[in-house]
Amino acid sequence: MVDWSTVPKTAKPVKEETMTTKPRIFVTGATGKTGSVVAAELLKAGYRVRAMVHGEDGRSAGLRAQGAEVVVADMSDVERVGDALKDAQGAYFCPPFDPYMIQGAVAFAVAAREARLEHIVGLTQWLASPSHPSLMTRQLWLVNQLFAMTPGIAHTIVNPGFFADSYLMLTGYAANLGVFPWVYGDSRNAPASNEDIARVAVAALMDPARHAGKSYHPTGPELLDAKDMAQAIGRAVGRSVKVLPTPAWLFMKSARLGGLPIDLISGVRYYIDDHKRGAFELGAPTTDVLDVTGRPPEDFETIARRYAALPGNQRTLGNRFRQFAQFMIAPLRSGFNLDKYDRDLRRPFPSRPQFAPESKVWQREHSIAHVEDTSALDARTVLVRG
Repeated sequence: MVDWSTVPKTAKPVKEETMTTKPRIFVTGATGKTGSVVAAELLKAGYRVRAMVHGEDGRSAGLRAQGAEVVVADMSDVERVGDALKDAQGAYFCPPFDPYMIQGAVAFAVAAREARLEHIVGLTQWLASPSHPSLMTRQLWLVNQLFAMTPGIAHTIVNPGFFADSYLMLTGYAANLGVFPWVYGDSRNAPASNEDIARVAVAALMDPARHAGKSYHPTGPELLDAKDMAQAIGRAVGRSVKVLPTPAWLFMKSARLGGLPIDLISGVRYYIDDHKRGAFELGAPTTDVLDVTGRPPEDFETIARRYAALPGNQRTLGNRFRQFAQFMIAPLRSGFNLDKYDRDLRRPFPSRPQFAPESKVWQREHSIAHVEDTSALDARTVLVRG
């Protein structure tokens, strides 16, 4: 038995400290574009973070330095994930772009229920729908349904479109060659930053009661076309930048040269068509970033300035030579053999595939009220928000 008369008056019982400790949040994809920001924002706010990573590297060391507990695990390892979820109250589920992602999501749901997790905030995709030609997109729609049906666990969906990052990966070309390759026709988007998407997830994790059962579509503040983006990037890098219309086949070759995985590109080939159809401008921009976080979304130029400051995007002789070499070599390199990839994977395909604007389920879930002519691949889809 403790003799409290011998304890200094400044000391507090351990129980009192425990009662004021903020919940533990489990973050998957914790070294990724949104997961790393989610972990950092939660730690800054005083939450305990258990971060799941695929392996030890400098990024995981950085998480530990910030105060996170790091767990190395594969999403499909239900027992390992179950152990990692113990005593966590909430979780950020960031799905890997993997053909077997659905297996990992099921394992996560089983482990979450066993661990009596209270709340899942799931990152999904603007295009998620049940009959989309992209396997990943169909799987993401199924994951939304799975988590919504998991008993005893609240669920919040964070559903962004193309990240600003998807366009700003080309900042090096803009800075050193003065061109902005564009493969999406005359369509527009209101792209959100990685940081704004993550902050929406963090706000939901911090206040489950307010956000349970909600679906958010974070976007940037305005719709932009290729010219708008090129001008914003030009201001960020300090030079004139012209839009360079680029065929899809060359985009695919450049993607392979740039080291992007075939799992990702197998879906992106369809997202190009969705983009051309105007899928990312339907119902956009939204006010979800402001409504959820209390902060207005970052504009595209502000985001572009961060990318322009990266060493690989600086206007140097070495960078200029590297970008020019890639630009010239890409057409000569082989692209992905996506048909072989599908055959080897035995990838299932819907009997009646539908791009997002054609799907009545997608229209309903995005509050889209009216559709005009979505039959032709090259036709722009015109929808109005209900």
